[in-house]
Amino acid sequence: MATTPNPELRSQRAHRAILDATFDLAVRKGYAKVTVEAIAAAAGVGKQTIYRWWPSKAAVALDALNEKMGPDTEFPDTGDITADLKTQIGGLARLLTGDVGPIYRGVIAEAQTDPRIAAAVREIIVEPRIGRCQDRLSLGIAAGQIRADLPTRTMVEMLYGPVYYRFLLGAPEVEVRRSADLVDPILAGLRPAGS
Repeated sequence: MATTPNPELRSQRAHRAILDATFDLAVRKGYAKVTVEAIAAAAGVGKQTIYRWWPSKAAVALDALNEKMGPDTEFPDTGDITADLKTQIGGLARLLTGDVGPIYRGVIAEAQTDPRIAAAVREIIVEPRIGRCQDRLSLGIAAGQIRADLPTRTMVEMLYGPVYYRFLLGAPEVEVRRSADLVDPILAGLRPAGS
């Protein structure tokens, strides 16, 4: 007996194929050379299928990036804020100097002229990770490892500013990867007085 195709399962497969094709094409060809038409062809779907879920190439790429960034951007909690930040920043730096980096740079470049993409970058990539970092920093404050008189958002900017400065301005990969080495001097200024 023939079974009726499940449109939801077909949609899930198409969604997955589009995200995979977007990332693969951007890695192989370079983000700037990827088109929605090429993504559709590689994913085996029509352009209209892509536009049903995403308004632009950058929006698709952003979802693919968010997926790839997953565990490498999580915040460990070993009880040692210094070690945890070094681990997290080191993982982020490795991610940015790998396949994710050029694609993320391309999306960020588009965000400079497209307010919708800029808002999506903040909503999908930046703000959730800032929130998780703030949560981890708050635990460090509660444990007396970090001073409490500075907003955690400011601390995030101090810690991650060097990573993104190096990454976005094209510093050598080794410099981006050494961003975790800056955790000690930054935290020296964030320690409670007398510690």
